[in-house]
Amino acid sequence: MPPDSSSEPDPEDSDTEFVEIDPSGRYGRLWAFRYRAFDELEGIEVAWNQVKVADLLRNSEDVDRLYSEVNLLKTLKHKNIIKFYNSWVDMKKDNINFITEIFTSGTLRQYRKKHKHVDLRALKKWSRQILEGLFYLHSHDPPVIHRDLKCDNIFVNGNQGEVKIGDLGLAAILHQARSAHSVIGTPEFMAPELYEEEYNELVDIYAFGMCLLELVTFEYPYVNVRMLLKYTRK
Repeated sequence: MPPDSSSEPDPEDSDTEFVEIDPSGRYGRLWAFRYRAFDELEGIEVAWNQVKVADLLRNSEDVDRLYSEVNLLKTLKHKNIIKFYNSWVDMKKDNINFITEIFTSGTLRQYRKKHKHVDLRALKKWSRQILEGLFYLHSHDPPVIHRDLKCDNIFVNGNQGEVKIGDLGLAAILHQARSAHSVIGTPEFMAPELYEEEYNELVDIYAFGMCLLELVTFEYPYVNVRMLLKYTRK
């Protein structure tokens, strides 16, 4: 997930020495930053994301599914979808590494909590960009489902009013049956059919509605849902 760069050290106070370099030699992770890296070919800063997946890498079927999803991410090109530059698996460290664009203002959730006084026109502009990104994903054949859409997974460049959908590592392609069969997501944003494990791209539209509630109220929708699930699953 791309970091909130405002919480990281000032790059002018740090050395530009790399602590890690990707297999191609193009990207170098900066020593003072957990997630920030530098693209030597383009001369731009990027986000370097690492995910520990030891258990997944021991299962060949999961590895195949991972590579399939990564290949999907590389094909996505839209102004409201996070740019995905490169990825690789580090079998020695049990890491999956993703290089994506970096965002100046963090997540939409962070940005909204920081800016309490936002006109309805701005909320509409953000919403339109999210919907344009979803329309692009769902227009694929088969459609691409995000399955965990929420303001924490939507990123902002505040100086441009630019909003982009991120964290697509959980996205799934609907195959011939046009349904998916795994429950992944955040309870407050999950459509009821997700629990039945038979759903389509409309679950993202439900989650979009929950995002709107959060943008208006500053809180997760139905915050009691998580507590209810906690007790009902005991």
